Amino acid sequence: MIDILFVGVGLFALFAGIWRAARARRTGAGAGLAVSLIALGAAFCFLSNRAQQFESELYPSLGRLLSNLATMVAAYGIGLTVAEISGTRDRGRRTRLVALGVALTVLVVTFFSTSGLPRGIGLFDELYRTHPTLVVYVFTYTVYLGFAVLDIGFVAAVTIRVSGGALRAGLALLLLASAFAVAYLGGKVVGTIRALQADHPVKALCRGPFSTLPCALDVGFPAVSVLLIVLGLTIPAVPGLAASRRDARTLRLLEPLRAHLTRRFPEIARIDPAGSSRRERLLTAMSETNDGLILAGATPDLPPATVARLVRDLPDEPSETEPPPTAATEPFAADVARLRAIARAYRKPAGTTAAETTRQ
Repeated sequence: MIDILFVGVGLFALFAGIWRAARARRTGAGAGLAVSLIALGAAFCFLSNRAQQFESELYPSLGRLLSNLATMVAAYGIGLTVAEISGTRDRGRRTRLVALGVALTVLVVTFFSTSGLPRGIGLFDELYRTHPTLVVYVFTYTVYLGFAVLDIGFVAAVTIRVSGGALRAGLALLLLASAFAVAYLGGKVVGTIRALQADHPVKALCRGPFSTLPCALDVGFPAVSVLLIVLGLTIPAVPGLAASRRDARTLRLLEPLRAHLTRRFPEIARIDPAGSSRRERLLTAMSETNDGLILAGATPDLPPATVARLVRDLPDEPSETEPPPTAATEPFAADVARLRAIARAYRKPAGTTAAETTRQ
């Protein structure tokens, strides 16, 4: 059950991160969020019991180290992402990066300086009293994540008051995720102190992620926290994704009309039609189409079906006549609706009546 939970949450985060990485490559924004989600997914996949048993064949308890390093990188990325959302991205950025570098170095050095690490599942409770390097290891890990989680929660709490819609819902989930993470870190501190005080500490294996309170704090709460973080960081992107899909449909709809107009009036074509985002490419296509319609003599007051017939009757050869006076610009939304209607009418067969076109 624990393996299913960890691998399931890990794969969900990985897929969300890969999707965000592909989107960041197109738009040039959100790379930190993609890294965070991928790191979270990797941490949970590294931490599943079967994965740890395989990783221990390479080096004892290697899976524990890999998952802890990935978790710290994810916390850093999430902090930067939330700061970017709140408009405070550059505030304390260097401090965060230095703290991450120091924490990662301490974890690697103390881990490989410890002898007698257990194979299989990396449980260190029985070694804290005899291996002080592991105490430094868990202390560094807990303190770094504690400050990172509190930073994320504080920025989210401040930003949520002035946000709305999907952004507010995402920030609310981040706040809830921070609460689960703080409970997990608190349980980790308490467990470490008890292991240091006990004469013969023994780590009780969990039958399920919520079978006991210690298991819930150590296993269930981290999984719930990561799931809430993934949802909280993904939900604000949903409206943008819906708008991007609408833009893509409009681009496909405009293409035949725009292509005909640019063949007829080559001067309307932009030197570089490609944009860094789909919205920029749509704006370029709309500008070209509007310029072509003006040159064709189509005024904004003409019905879409009439404009479509006018464009369809244009020859493909470039025009030798002077263009008519330009028309006034229209708001973006109204312009989109008008061009979509003309594009639909243009794609209809020539024999279609105006009434049939209007009903589309």
